[in-house]
Amino acid sequence: MSSRSREGHPMTEQPIETISVPEAGRRYLGIGKVSAYRAAKAKIIPTIRVGRLLRVPVRAMERLMETPDKKED
Repeated sequence: MSSRSREGHPMTEQPIETISVPEAGRRYLGIGKVSAYRAAKAKIIPTIRVGRLLRVPVRAMERLMETPDKKED
């Protein structure tokens, strides 16, 4: 056995909670499946690819929803 630390190794870190693109659209934006995939393609909904699956990291989506709009007054 090696005495080297395994800290930072991908298999020892907490898994990232993800949801489907349609679920993210429905839960956070109130939009349907087709609109959710369009928003993901337009990079409005943050996504990661896991094999052939397109998933939405919950923490990234929640951070996005907390970000105040940059509208002019």
